Amino acid sequence: MATTFPSAQKARASYIGLSIIARSFATCATRSSSSGQFFRSDFSNQPFTGSYEAGQPTTGPLGEAPILGAPRLTPKVLKQHLDQFVVGQERAKKVLSVAVYNHYQRIQELQRREEEEEQRLQQRLRRDKSEAHPLEDEFPGHQESVPIIPHQQALGAAPIFDPSPLTLEKANILLLGPSGVGKTLMAKTLARVLTVPFSMSDCTPFTQAGYIGEDAQVCVERLLAAANYDVVAAEQGIICLDEVDKIAAAKTAHGKDVGGEGVQQALLKVIEGTTLHIQAKQERAAPSRSATGLDPSGSTGSPIYGGKYSSSGPTSASGSGGPSSGSSKGETYSIRTDNILFIFTGAFIGLNKMILNRVSKGSIGFGSPIRSSSSLSSDNPDMTLSVKPGSEESKIFEKHLPFFTPSSPDQLSHYNPLDLVEPSDLQTYGMIPELVGRIPITTALSALDEEALVRVLTEPRNSLVRQYEHMFQLSGVELRFTSGSLREIAKSSLGMGTGARGLRTCVERLLGEAMFEAPGSSIKHILITEAVAQRKQAPIYLARGQQHRFHAMFAAEEEEWEARMRQSRGEEVGGDGRDGEMGSFEEYREKSKAAGVM
Repeated sequence: MATTFPSAQKARASYIGLSIIARSFATCATRSSSSGQFFRSDFSNQPFTGSYEAGQPTTGPLGEAPILGAPRLTPKVLKQHLDQFVVGQERAKKVLSVAVYNHYQRIQELQRREEEEEQRLQQRLRRDKSEAHPLEDEFPGHQESVPIIPHQQALGAAPIFDPSPLTLEKANILLLGPSGVGKTLMAKTLARVLTVPFSMSDCTPFTQAGYIGEDAQVCVERLLAAANYDVVAAEQGIICLDEVDKIAAAKTAHGKDVGGEGVQQALLKVIEGTTLHIQAKQERAAPSRSATGLDPSGSTGSPIYGGKYSSSGPTSASGSGGPSSGSSKGETYSIRTDNILFIFTGAFIGLNKMILNRVSKGSIGFGSPIRSSSSLSSDNPDMTLSVKPGSEESKIFEKHLPFFTPSSPDQLSHYNPLDLVEPSDLQTYGMIPELVGRIPITTALSALDEEALVRVLTEPRNSLVRQYEHMFQLSGVELRFTSGSLREIAKSSLGMGTGARGLRTCVERLLGEAMFEAPGSSIKHILITEAVAQRKQAPIYLARGQQHRFHAMFAAEEEEWEARMRQSRGEEVGGDGRDGEMGSFEEYREKSKAAGVM
């Protein structure tokens, strides 16, 4: 019995082990067949497949992904938003979108570096605290231990070690173009998208320090006020300096130029990056956050500040000279302008003539380029020039054009002389070389032609047609403009020479009497036709119950306009040669929509 007992015990242990293994297999099969889910016990015996360290770069498939994740705003998204408010100016919108996006990415990268430096500093402090000698900490007068092997200094001077990271410099922008083409509107639109502090200052009242007028650093003070005296937010904002061509150096020397070259010299350090000490004073009756309808925390959901920037209530600016709530005297703020993006806009009247004189130098002799009287000597220098492809003028433009433009051999090429601007042209105009060198990006906006002005009336989100239709709708009146009337309004505005701003002048003159007669009267429908826009007759007023007549008159005007457009293009009048009749279902549907039936 003594010899058989151990063998029986071994057999029993083997049986128990085999039963446990069989039960585990049955359990795994039941789990996989019933639910298809995985449990922690299924991988208890599996080795580690990877590791993660907070301070090390990410490895694996996401190693090449951006550090900050997928960007919420891209240049294409910014341009698509600009297309809803600004008509045309494709290249200017692309350049401005890219510049603002790079500024946005630069700010995020600087914030990430600051956070990494803070984490590295905290980690170094924890390491020093854990590795410090206890006797040296408890007894401050205790001498430090002498190393057994002293540090031997290498022969010669030690190399200079600079641990500073890569510096991302900003790129300021200069927008050239005549008045009323959308320079200021594009800057304001992008500032609303980014929800960053934005201020606009006019360079006309700027003078040199010590003279009557405004100093150049007033633009930074206005940005600080727009940021609600939050220094951190103001140091990453956008400043738009309008009418920068008005501070050009004076042509005649009649004393000190305090409003021209003096202002340009004062702007040099502000643009490049310096520390300004601004003494500002908050408003005594500042609006509360609850009164403006914002969140009590002051969060605006900014993609840059993570919802910390608020334009309605003061934010904490500890260490930056922030004012106290009960302070009535002016407080001093220290603001660095290294990360502030500057956008300069100006008409630069007469600059295009200087550019044309440079690119087409006339001389006497065979083979010398001579300015043609047809295109390069245009009477209206603000308009784009139409040049035949393959001609000498086209070759001159293509040679000096700083970017590529595809051209068709069958169609005329349109060029804007301001696209050929060079720093030497701006210096000839009166800008000092130091200021021109600090503005690396220059883009030109073309003047609006008749077709573009018609699009301005109807296409943008805040178009004038929509504004006036809504304004009359508030009084219970329906207002309609025919296609012929819009074309006449665009022609009248084009003759004023003020760009898109002249459209409001024409519409106000046209609707002045209607805005006086319609409110509070029996008038419920107003139709503006081509004859009305030409001042040949008064606006057409219709009372309540005449809606069908109103839409029928509108449809008739549109049909007449379409017929004249087809005749001007050399096409037949009507789908199958019948004047005024509907030749297909598509034509019937279009006319029904114009009449308001469908």
